[in-house]
Amino acid sequence: MEIPTIVLPDPIPLKTISIPLPTADVPSYTPMVVPPSDLKEPEGTKPAKENTEQPPPQPTLNFPPLPPIPIPSNEVLITTSIAAVTAVAATTFTQPIIENIKKKLQKFLQGKINTWKAKRQKKKDSLVK
Repeated sequence: MEIPTIVLPDPIPLKTISIPLPTADVPSYTPMVVPPSDLKEPEGTKPAKENTEQPPPQPTLNFPPLPPIPIPSNEVLITTSIAAVTAVAATTFTQPIIENIKKKLQKFLQGKINTWKAKRQKKKDSLVK
């Protein structure tokens, strides 16, 4: 008795893909230099003079029954007054325009509601008969 055998073809050579290794840009920082704790002035130097002038006191508004009320600086007063005037002017000029648009929109919507009600009433009347 003969043992059956299988004849296998030669293997096909497979090409492999070469994947390069990943690289990354690592951030680098220049080190911060900290002076030593035992730092001293060189001989023959004088310490710098500090500005000892104090700003003028903030102006206040005095009413006898109330405590003194501080008045803000000119920059703050100018900025707030410009903002207030702009807001009032914008409101004054746009109010008539907005009211006009509101009236026209109300008339338009009321007309649509009235036509819808009329159509609904006609439908009810036609179903009743």
